[in-house]
Amino acid sequence: MSRRANVSWYVYIAKAKTGRYYTGITTSPDKRIIKHNSGKGLKFAIEQGPFELVYVSEAFPNKSEARKREIQIKGWSREKKLKLISGEWK
Repeated sequence: MSRRANVSWYVYIAKAKTGRYYTGITTSPDKRIIKHNSGKGLKFAIEQGPFELVYVSEAFPNKSEARKREIQIKGWSREKKLKLISGEWK
């Protein structure tokens, strides 16, 4: 069994200085925010950053399950995302 097989995945939401939200998946939310804020990577991150980590999901057993949840959350309205961030929605 490979070492990566035991890695947990997380869905995270980061708030940009512009007030926009970015939803993504990662195995390490804190390290991912540092990468977003480093000025490297996605054009969105460079233009919208710096980011503040405002939500981290419970662990998912694999990337596929985390990706499904990420896609679901990306389809939500801003209001519903705010409820998720505040703990009013699951």
